[in-house]
Parts: sequence; structure tokens; C-alpha cells
Amino acid sequence: MRQSERDGSRPFVISWFAVVIFFAVCVLIPLVLVALAPKADDFISVLASSRWHTAMRNTAFECVCSTVLSVLIGYVYAYAVVRGDIFGGRFFSVVPVAHLITPPFVGGLAFILLVGRQGFITHTLLGLDVSLYGFWGLLLAQTLCFFPIAYLICVQTLHGINPSLEQAARGMGASGAKIFLSVTLPLSFPGILSALLFIAVSVLSDFGNPMIVGGRFRVLAVEIYTQLTGWLNAGTSAVLGLILVIPSVILFVLQNYVLKVNTAKIATIGGKTSGVPRKKSPVMVRILLTVFCAVISLAIVAQVVAIVAGAFQKLWGVNTSFTLDHIRSMGKYIRELRNSLCFAFVSAALSTVIACLTAYITHRTDMPLRRSLDVVAQLPSAVPGTLFGLALALMANRFHFRNSAVLIVIAMTTGFLPFSYRIMSSSFAQLKTTLDDGARSLGADRLRVLGTILMPLSSGGIFSSFIYDFVRGVGTLSAVIFLVSFNTPLASVRILNLAEQGDWGKSAALALILTLVTFMILGAGNCVAKRFRKRIWSA
Repeated sequence: MRQSERDGSRPFVISWFAVVIFFAVCVLIPLVLVALAPKADDFISVLASSRWHTAMRNTAFECVCSTVLSVLIGYVYAYAVVRGDIFGGRFFSVVPVAHLITPPFVGGLAFILLVGRQGFITHTLLGLDVSLYGFWGLLLAQTLCFFPIAYLICVQTLHGINPSLEQAARGMGASGAKIFLSVTLPLSFPGILSALLFIAVSVLSDFGNPMIVGGRFRVLAVEIYTQLTGWLNAGTSAVLGLILVIPSVILFVLQNYVLKVNTAKIATIGGKTSGVPRKKSPVMVRILLTVFCAVISLAIVAQVVAIVAGAFQKLWGVNTSFTLDHIRSMGKYIRELRNSLCFAFVSAALSTVIACLTAYITHRTDMPLRRSLDVVAQLPSAVPGTLFGLALALMANRFHFRNSAVLIVIAMTTGFLPFSYRIMSSSFAQLKTTLDDGARSLGADRLRVLGTILMPLSSGGIFSSFIYDFVRGVGTLSAVIFLVSFNTPLASVRILNLAEQGDWGKSAALALILTLVTFMILGAGNCVAKRFRKRIWSA
């Protein structure tokens, strides 16, 4: 370690050591233990069984279809909002963002209420006795769940394309369709590819939607859970998780590569700095794009309406009379709600703080192991949540650790850390290193530089990191499904259990309350963050 790193930086060295220990204990050791858990017989039985071959094919097919459809809808929706001059563009731009911050299991539950066997659309409106459980239902649920991610990525990509390029093509006589196919779409490929890779990893690790609407369509994420909880077969569960890791790691590596290339290309393209006026789309194109966005938005709004209606109906699909019984019964689930909110809050704070420290260490210091920390901080994004939850459960069993609350917080913190780390790395990259040098020359140690200069100037990134981690933590299922206990029930798991039991009213009521509380906390947090940023910049 260099002398400049040691002088006056003992607290910072302790923080560096704590970060290294955290990643070793909470990421590397669990993954090593789960990799060593299965025996040779477990691998042979899995690879020789036609059942698991089917599950692997189903997982691959479902991942490809859900990913492609999600990105296709997300890109068209983004193009309509950014370039389509659609009617009501501001409203349509808010819908995917609002849908993204709702708990992810809400979509699967709303799917059952709308198009299940007793669904409002299939049974009440159309009078059909059909079931969309299985591949088609899962495809629809996952597409609506993940397309907002593609939308946000593609929106940034489209905003980064310099309109003067399209203007030049138009000046050479190219039609609107020719400009889109030869200029706009090719320049959008980096963002589209990034969205494809990011969503593919998310679909592979998705647990809630396959568990609720997958039916007999077996996928690996659910089989990892059922093999351990239903058959107490930890070896088979671990093998299935390790198999699922292979495509996740490949996608993770490609995603990082594309992210670096994408950044370089965006830098060469430049922003909208030329001030060239952009020609409006033809009226017919605007109408078609508006209808498209309206249909997608209607599907999202219908999910919310289904949750609200289900919470106030006596028996969904059978007795639609108004009742408050489901809402009154929510008093029994206060502990679940409290745990979900508290665990999500603590894990969001921890992941944001750890991400800040790690990003500072890896990008603005010469501390040892900084390159290794850069890799390990992003590693959880390549590990499916069910496998990581299983890994923590195996580690806890190996060391006779029985505090499930701590394990749940660890699972949430590490699961959301890669996203926070990328946000903080990007935020710190925008700040000149001369700020660090100036503060250090005045006698400030590294922790003071981080806490009083870099973090306040990166308050927007910190808030975004915390909000994302909190929202995903409230509704997380896959990473914690193995870790919940009688003393630490979670609202997301209780909603899943109620849905499996067919108690749709209570399930919808609990989902509604959890969603409303989440939005209230986000609103309050947004107000506090705005005041904080005003004070920072006014100072």
C-alpha cells in the first residue's frame, strides 16, 4: 500500500477492509458452498432426466420469447414517446415508469384476476372457460413486467441520437421510413442490444411470474425452489441453479462489453446540441403510435384496476358485490408489511452505502484488490436470485446461523448492489478528480472527501439507487423465498401463498396496501431529496 494511501487514512483503510470482508462473506463464500454442494450423482441424475431437459428447453424458449417481445414493445413505445409526436405523450411517458416502481408480483396476480379461469376478461366478459396458465400466460405477464426496462434504456438511446443526422438524410431526399431504417434504427442498436441482454438476465432469474402463472410450464427458477422445499433435494436444486448460472454469466459478460462499447458510441454520436428542428411524423404514423401506446397503457392500467377491484369484491369472478372484509382482515398481516418495508429500507440503505464506498475505492483510489472488487460488486447480477438464496441458506446451515432477518437483508443488499454500484460509478465519473486533490491538499482524509464532497454532489444518483433498491426489495421473492421463517414473514411471500390458496381477495388487498404504502414512501422521499439537493446547490 502506498504511503499516500496510509497517511491520515486509517478510517478509510478500515472501511476498505470492511468492504472486502463483506464481499468475501456475503458473495464469494455462499457461491463457493453452493457450487460444492451437489455430488457427482446429482449431476448425473439431472443431466440424464428428460424432465430437466424439458425444463431447460422451456427456460431457454421462454427467455428468448419474453426478452424479444419486451424489447420490441419497449423500443416502439420509446420511439413513439421520443420521436413519434404522439397525442398525450407526457401521460404515456409516465405509465412505464409508474409500472416499473410497483412491486413486480402485482403483474402476475393481476394476470390471474383478468385472464385466469375466473378472470374478468375471460370468464365475466367473454364467458369462456379457459385457462391461460402456462407458456402464453407467462409470456404475457413477463412482457408487461419487463418492457418498462427496455423503454427506459431505449429512451436514453433515442435521446442521444443527434437529429442533424436524420436531417441530413432528409435533405438528401430520404423518406421517413428510409430514415428510420437506415439512420435511427442502426444508431439505436447499442441500446437495443443492451436492453436485450439486461432483460434476458432478469427473465432467467424471474421467480414470481412463473410461480404464479406458469402452471405446468416448468422453468428452472421455479424448479430450484420446488426441489428443495417440496422434495428436500438440495443437491438437485443446486445443480439446477448452477445450470441456470451458465447463460446468466455469459449474458453478464456480454452486457458489460456492450455497455462499454455503447458508452463510446454515444460519445461519438453526441447529444442534441445542434438545435436542428425535427420534422414531425405524418398524421397516420402519429395515430398508429398513439393507439399502440394506448393499448399497452390500458393493459398496465387494467392490472392496477384489477388489484383494486379484487380487494373490494367478496369472491372474484363469482360474487362481485362490494365488501370491506378483505381490507379489514389486513390487520393480521401487519407484521408482514412491517418486515417487508423495514428489510427493504435497511437493505436499500446498505447497498447504496456499500456501492458508494466500492465505487470510490475502485475508480478514485489505488487501494489493493480494487479490480477484484469491481468484478465481485457486479457478480450478483449474473446469479439468479433463487440460486443465491439457496447459497445463503446452505451457508447458514453450514455455520449454524439461524437469524433469518440478517440473511434476508444480506440477500436483498447483495442482489441490488450491482445496480447501485453502476449508478454510483457513473455519478462519480462525472466529477473531476481535482475535487479530491483539492480537498486532500487542505487536510481532508478520504472518508471526509467521500462524505462531504462526492456524495453530496452525487445526491441524484444516491437517491435513484436507494429508490430502485427499496422498490425491488419490497416486492422481492426469488432471493428470499428460502430464507423466510415463522418469525420473519414477508408481504410478498404471503401474497404468493394467498394466491396459491385461491384467496384472491386477501391477496389483492395485501398487494394494494403494499403498493400504496410504497408510493407514499417514495413520494415523501422524493420531497426530502428535492429539499436536500436545493440546500446542496444553494450552499
